[in-house]
Amino acid sequence: MTTITLPAVAKLNLFLHITGRRTDGYHNLQTLFQLLDSGDELTFTLRDDSDIVLSCNDAALVNEQNLVLRAAHMLQQYSSCTKGCDIYLDKQLPMGGGLGGGSSDAATTLLGLNKLWQLGFSNDELAALGLKLGADVPLFVRGQTSFAEGVGEKLQPIDLPERIYLVVTPDCHISTAEIFQHPDLIRDTPSIRADDVLTANWHNDCQPLVERLYPIVAITLQWLVEYAPCQMTGTGASVFAAFPDQTSAQHALAHLPPSCRGFIAKGVNQSPVWAALADTE
Repeated sequence: MTTITLPAVAKLNLFLHITGRRTDGYHNLQTLFQLLDSGDELTFTLRDDSDIVLSCNDAALVNEQNLVLRAAHMLQQYSSCTKGCDIYLDKQLPMGGGLGGGSSDAATTLLGLNKLWQLGFSNDELAALGLKLGADVPLFVRGQTSFAEGVGEKLQPIDLPERIYLVVTPDCHISTAEIFQHPDLIRDTPSIRADDVLTANWHNDCQPLVERLYPIVAITLQWLVEYAPCQMTGTGASVFAAFPDQTSAQHALAHLPPSCRGFIAKGVNQSPVWAALADTE
């Protein structure tokens, strides 16, 4: 095997409750991560040397800060592997949308190179490595829709109905760090028990602040709510709504405001990356 192509799927936060601020500056939160069946795609090709070379359909993303490169170099160093690879990133998810694209790309890189380089690391080891890159990376390594606590790394898989979602991203980029550092962010939502997740009152503690700081997000939500109940995912800017079927979601997408981009995806309980990895056996 010299080449592997794998998906890097998006996620939605069906709710995001911030329960307190930690002494290390991060926040304790509770959230329900819904994986989708759509996202980016990465192709990994073995090289004859130890170099790691990234290319992308968006040339602006080819830099040393890209999480794909950081994940690849970290895994290479951690494993003392002398193999290299060419990586092609087909970027489809919007940047700064709250859909987890960068974290998902990093997770798929860890999974893909673990297979391509025949390293044999467990999911636990890869998730622990991924956490060094970002709190959402372990979610995508494990590849299961999950209730999450801590900074988002304490995961409890949960099965949800596989609903159809319309995901809409207005034309703005939101800094996660800016939102979490803002003094007006809600930080005192009471914790809920894992057993009560499906009956709790869901909301996104970041949404009121983001709507105030980025009016285009509020305007997009006002448009989408005409078709279905909607909310923001993560720290935005993307918003989403669940629909009973593909046709009704397509009807809303056909009337998308010109300032937005959107896509329809199905919520899945297991990431398609696992089926793709199985196909490489």
